[in-house]
Amino acid sequence: MYKNTVLLIRPVFLVLFLFLGAGVPGCGSSGEKSAEQAWSGLSDEGSGMTVEELMRSPKIDAHAHFMALAEEDEEKFIAKLDEHNISWLTLCTVGTNWANLQKQISLAERLHSRYPNRVSWATSFNLENWGSPDWEKEAIKTIADGIEKGALAVKVWKEFGMVLKDPGGSFVMIDDPRLDPVFDYIEAQGLTLAAHIGEPITCWQPVDSMSNQAARDYYRKNPQYHGYLHPEVPGYWEQVLTRDRMLEKHPGMRVVGSHLGSLEWDVDELAKRLDRYPNFAVDMGARIYNLQEQEREKVRNFIIKYQDRLLYGTDLVAGWGEKGVAGDIELLDKTYLSDYRYFATDEEIEVLQISESAHVRGLALPANVLKKIFYENARKWFPGI
Repeated sequence: MYKNTVLLIRPVFLVLFLFLGAGVPGCGSSGEKSAEQAWSGLSDEGSGMTVEELMRSPKIDAHAHFMALAEEDEEKFIAKLDEHNISWLTLCTVGTNWANLQKQISLAERLHSRYPNRVSWATSFNLENWGSPDWEKEAIKTIADGIEKGALAVKVWKEFGMVLKDPGGSFVMIDDPRLDPVFDYIEAQGLTLAAHIGEPITCWQPVDSMSNQAARDYYRKNPQYHGYLHPEVPGYWEQVLTRDRMLEKHPGMRVVGSHLGSLEWDVDELAKRLDRYPNFAVDMGARIYNLQEQEREKVRNFIIKYQDRLLYGTDLVAGWGEKGVAGDIELLDKTYLSDYRYFATDEEIEVLQISESAHVRGLALPANVLKKIFYENARKWFPGI
């Protein structure tokens, strides 16, 4: 990663409430209908949207993380999601830290049960027991338990290819045949695999050669994941190609590649995979600035062409920041408002992730494309969200 009180409302006010796209946590029957009403009239091909219209419309952040959230902070954080009319798909992750993963799963279960219209979740599985006789059985059991509690996806992380090793010292790659029974189970259950495989191409470059400040900051703080410093770690293209082989082996399994599928540096390279693998889509989590580094019209044309395969996501985290939940909420506001401007307007936008002086022009995408990226595609690629 690159963090009830029941209200009695008169019918006339309830209609207005639904039209504005707001939602009462825990009330589910009218959510889908009100969402469609909120988007209606704004999705004609060619028409645009203002930032205010996009903020008011229902949206899904398809890559987010509830790492920890005290019960006393729940309502405050959910209220902020309500303000943006956005729901979170929280991805439980890092099977090589089973104790922490179990905490994430418990939190996701709790939040989904309390706020089903605002929180959906993806489970994962233990990798501390990799290679044991019961590994496959336990992994499938964890997924099955998650399904019973509402999980609609399974997350795998870059520990495949970069962290997890066999006893002989070789790295376990995502196309390893020992994973096939788990992937077959995911497909049979109708779940989606959310796959963070590999890292940005900058991971295998010296820090001073990296094209953006975000990468430089990340790898300075996390040298354990800086491939340039660890020649024993399989290289960039090996990570990508093993992911591609996994897609070929499991053509019936829906796969959403996290972080633009680790092809963030060139939309042309990403387009090749989207053309080749119809079961593959990608989220934009923590990689929108990589789009902003590329030529505007090229990116805009790419998004319009592949508008059915791109999911809005941020990689925002709740409960992990040094400033507590108040800091998480502040970053959430800043991130969403900047992203609304980039995708919906042609305004000039400051992008500090690139550099202190970087400014880019927004894409001014049509409303029908915005609806897919921010809402419909998540529902298509993560059924049940």
